[in-house]
Amino acid sequence: MKKNNWYLINSKNRILGRLITKVVCLLMGKHKSNYLSYKDNGDFVILTNIKYILVTGNKRKNKIYYRHSGYVGNLKSISFEEMMIKSPKYIITHAVKGMLPKNRLSKIYLKRLKIYNYNNHLHISQNPILINF
Repeated sequence: MKKNNWYLINSKNRILGRLITKVVCLLMGKHKSNYLSYKDNGDFVILTNIKYILVTGNKRKNKIYYRHSGYVGNLKSISFEEMMIKSPKYIITHAVKGMLPKNRLSKIYLKRLKIYNYNNHLHISQNPILINF
């Protein structure tokens, strides 16, 4: 039986892209010596304080998220600043999903990612390992 570890990452004042690359590495299990791309060796990751995440340059104002309903003329757009107010969890999941491999394991990896806006989380009983970069 395989053992999945739990990792706790405080994302306060962290840059989005650099943080997400570490998270994806932990989710996929690339940090383990028995990593295989077709096997599920990943761990659970808890991200806290995502309200205080940073981006470099002018991305806070210029980065735009798009969605489309499928109907003609229904392309919706929202900026990074507005999305941070509306749904910061979407920003993290969107970035992680984009960095994961496009296969059957990606849904499993995404389910192992636990995201919280503030410092409180519900996974104290799992004894997560605190990671500092």
